[in-house]
Amino acid sequence: MIERILLAVSGLGHAEEMLKTFVDLPAAKRAKVTVLHVVPPQTSAEGMTAKWEEGGKILANAIQYLNLDPSQVSSILRQGEPKDVVCQVADEIEADLIIMGSRGLKRLQSILSNSVSQYVFQLSSRPMLLVKDDIYVKKINRIMVAMDNSDAAKHCLKLALFLMQDLKGAELFLANVNTEWLNKSNKPEPNPADNPVLAAAAAEAKKYGIQARCLLSSGSSGQDAIITSSGRAGQEICRLADEHNIDLLLMGSPDRRPSIAKSFVDLDRLLGASLSDYVRVNATCPVLLARTDAT
Repeated sequence: MIERILLAVSGLGHAEEMLKTFVDLPAAKRAKVTVLHVVPPQTSAEGMTAKWEEGGKILANAIQYLNLDPSQVSSILRQGEPKDVVCQVADEIEADLIIMGSRGLKRLQSILSNSVSQYVFQLSSRPMLLVKDDIYVKKINRIMVAMDNSDAAKHCLKLALFLMQDLKGAELFLANVNTEWLNKSNKPEPNPADNPVLAAAAAEAKKYGIQARCLLSSGSSGQDAIITSSGRAGQEICRLADEHNIDLLLMGSPDRRPSIAKSFVDLDRLLGASLSDYVRVNATCPVLLARTDAT
């Protein structure tokens, strides 16, 4: 399921470390890795020469650090707008996964700072594993999937089950935030066993011989309320991931835009009004986002 990985490197952050951890998974050991560095446009020939030399060193250092079988890794050094080139190369190599660093900028900050990861997150339909600069990358043993009734969430569950193949000692956590209970503190705490979303997901995991632990949050954690329901749900998902020391969080990021507008940025997500955007920014572990229209 994951045969081709695109690693976008800039010489900063934890993307290389995340890739090294990811390919240690038995399910990903045979994946082909393409390491990409993009040289942004320069105003002078001297500047371009310097940037190309710097880019070559960044690629060389990344490949040396990864220490992969030479038959499994290739590199691309390309000029252009980084946010556009990452999407283009991902399509060219038909990447099954994009791994890149993220500064975890919030809402308008990501727009104003021309965030590459935010742009790629918007416009690429391919699964993305985002690694913030301020998190600690750990060996992947505890995987959590944020579940709801969406096809995107079900796709993430299948991806998680794939990643857990032959992974000894791995634990699967299935989390659902019951939005009917949000901001209703007088409601009794719901029982995970009565939740049809978690029950169906756990049954699917059982087919693969994986016993899942179900986590159902009512949003009554005592934390300060966030104005939007998506923000509150995102807060609960982040809390559960932190509370259970999750190493990798998977969640769906359904694209709500009509097909005619695929080339335009989803303003709701850019403005931080979506659940996936909140979790991308605030989670304390790497986050893998996937859509059902991924190729």
